[in-house]
Amino acid sequence: MSSISMSKGLEVSVLNQGFEVHFNGVLFLQHTTEHPAFYVGYGEESIDMYRGNFNIKDYVSERVALRYTQVQEENGEYRIDFRGHEQGERVLSLQVKVESERLKLEYTKHDTKTNRFWVRIAADPTEKVYGCGEQLSHFNMRGKNFPLWTSEPGVGRNKNSYITWQADVKDKAGGDYYNTNFPQPTYVSTQKYYCHTETTAYADFDFRNDSFHELQVWEVPQYMLFETAETYLGLVEKITALFGRQPELPDWVYNGVILGIQGGTHVVEEKLAKAEEKGIKVAGVWCQDWQGKRITSFGKRLMWNWAWNPQEYPELDTKIPEWKSKGVRFLGYINPYVAVEGELYKEAEQKGYLARNQEGGTYLVDFGEFYCGVVDFTNEQATEWYKQVIKDNMIDFGLDGWMADFGEYLPTDVVLSDGSDPKLMHNAWPTMWAKTNYDAVSEAGKLGEIVYFMRAGYTGVQKYSTMLWGGDQSVDWSLDDGLASVIPAALSSGMIGCGLHHSDIGGYTSLHGNKRSKELLMRWADMGAFTPMMRTHEANRPDDCFQYDGDEETLEHFARMSNIFVTIAPYTKSLVKENAKRGIPVQRPLFMHYENDPKTYDIQYQYLFGKDMLVAPVHQEAQTEWELYLPEDEWIHLWTGKEYRGGTVTVAAPIGQPPVFYRKDSMWKDLFQTVGQL
Repeated sequence: MSSISMSKGLEVSVLNQGFEVHFNGVLFLQHTTEHPAFYVGYGEESIDMYRGNFNIKDYVSERVALRYTQVQEENGEYRIDFRGHEQGERVLSLQVKVESERLKLEYTKHDTKTNRFWVRIAADPTEKVYGCGEQLSHFNMRGKNFPLWTSEPGVGRNKNSYITWQADVKDKAGGDYYNTNFPQPTYVSTQKYYCHTETTAYADFDFRNDSFHELQVWEVPQYMLFETAETYLGLVEKITALFGRQPELPDWVYNGVILGIQGGTHVVEEKLAKAEEKGIKVAGVWCQDWQGKRITSFGKRLMWNWAWNPQEYPELDTKIPEWKSKGVRFLGYINPYVAVEGELYKEAEQKGYLARNQEGGTYLVDFGEFYCGVVDFTNEQATEWYKQVIKDNMIDFGLDGWMADFGEYLPTDVVLSDGSDPKLMHNAWPTMWAKTNYDAVSEAGKLGEIVYFMRAGYTGVQKYSTMLWGGDQSVDWSLDDGLASVIPAALSSGMIGCGLHHSDIGGYTSLHGNKRSKELLMRWADMGAFTPMMRTHEANRPDDCFQYDGDEETLEHFARMSNIFVTIAPYTKSLVKENAKRGIPVQRPLFMHYENDPKTYDIQYQYLFGKDMLVAPVHQEAQTEWELYLPEDEWIHLWTGKEYRGGTVTVAAPIGQPPVFYRKDSMWKDLFQTVGQL
């Protein structure tokens, strides 16, 4: 082995039959003719979409190991040419360099038919990996592979569960552990580096091998980036410096719970009066049916025409400022599709703002017993038009926030205005949708006053999403799709730069006999008080699901938890500010502050709420006490004041007293003591 040189932390070593690449002391590439790290090939895929669920199959007709290499160095940068055969033509070239203190691998393909790419990143058997967007089943991804394609997450998300089987058989919508609204080809390693692959193509990151991570992409990516840090805090700070950081939340978000209410102006008035009477702190009302609704076999759905429906909400134009004067904001709903029955669809179709089908007509997407057009964000005029819809019909009308739903449904056989390949635009679509919202709010001068929350995402969404929510969880206790699943969702998305996360309190999906219980709703509210935003949802079948005002005890419980949320707001606000400034997530894995504790790396159903609080939500039914793990430190149990040093402990956990601890030497301990006395 002969070492070429070392520059800016980069060391490329030429072996007898290959090369190695180290950066800042970490081995990333180890390539020999016997054990190659690079492969290319050709495959033919089939992608079928049914209501946001994708059946993806691939037939790889050729996979070639690029065993033979030639390494050249010039001015501290390295060019590596790859051949599949010793005397063959160049197939791929790799430029290895340091740019902005990051290791950058730039790829050039020389065979135009190549559309499959595999690279093996060197790994250690004890290494753990996190990220890849928002993952709801597994926080530590080692031992599994993760296809990265934005889609509906599916119902149940576990092929061994009865509800998933039912959803698959009846709806083609069961999902699996890797299905997510928000994938991203970026992971974080316990070797304290991140790896980002710049591509929007379908990808599959495989972490099952002891000695390497194999990353597959259905194109040759533009480049890959690696960056290292001394700590995980430093690492996420560098990640968000790359992708951008979320802005701070509006101050009004901390004033209480945002109540999900449907049914019209009169219903909102009645429910607000009752909430006030019971002492519930209310920051806003979220009325997703503000533009009208429809009823389908799935349940209550919305009329996707993004303008006030005065029949559904009479006098809303005067009620919004009236409620706002009392400290209650009004939030609505929008997504990037327009229903064929609406006026917006007619206008968009007339102006050519909708994506086309192969025959040249408007492409219609089946959303479940109704059809919609796709606003074409590759058409600059269409994007400007949709931004104006948001400004005129929502911001100027008085909305202070909304759910910016969907973004995952771009079909792969659609025809886009700029001629882009929809298979490459599919993953890009959520970020384009997020940017449309961000630009509308920014141009209206309302950034920092309005909050919109999204479930879909991809690379770059960090800067453009003011808040994530966990998507459509089942209204149950399942680990893969119930209350528990939103904890790894928050932790994984936080690791790659989306540090503001919350979920529908009580979940959303009620299907196949699955109905929300009172206990589940109350436990979810317990957790929601220790997140950046509290918001309820009636679910898709409200009559089948217990609601926050279902009885007096539940109303009193929401009064208690909303008061806790408001009391702790100064601390929460400081965490949100840190996320905006440094990219440090509000909900953090335990190892982010306890790196030397090996047990913290596999804990995915607890989180640090900032540095000074530890939250272990009760995510199983009929529990009166709860076992959890405390890293070595001086911890105070929030509700009893009892002191703990660390280790596995069991505490009483009645509803309304979720297992929460704070650090004894925290500068916020006086505030925490006040919370504990509520």
